[in-house]
Amino acid sequence: MVELKLKKWDSAEHLQTKEDMALYFEVCLEEAGDDVAFIAKALGNIARAYGMTQLANETGMGRESLYKALSADGNPSFATILKVVRALGLKFHVGVLTAEKPAQPRSSAPARRPAGR
Repeated sequence: MVELKLKKWDSAEHLQTKEDMALYFEVCLEEAGDDVAFIAKALGNIARAYGMTQLANETGMGRESLYKALSADGNPSFATILKVVRALGLKFHVGVLTAEKPAQPRSSAPARRPAGR
């Protein structure tokens, strides 16, 4: 019988270009839902691929702080996330969520004041 050796998957090893990083982060944001830890970990994978020392220098943050904030147990502030994303040369895109039930559009007519006021 042939022994099968498995290697632990590391996403950072496969993020070679800025485009790879951007696509990976975009998919992770879509898949994460409300899971902040998943998003932090995904950003941590990108940061490791980019180079944590270089990222620390470009953000003005310590390497240890980055490792901690961008781990599955981390809880980075939005300011930290923005700083890291910008230093990585990435940007956020905002779109409209597709809902099962479309939202009701607001009336374009101005609100009326009650009579007698």
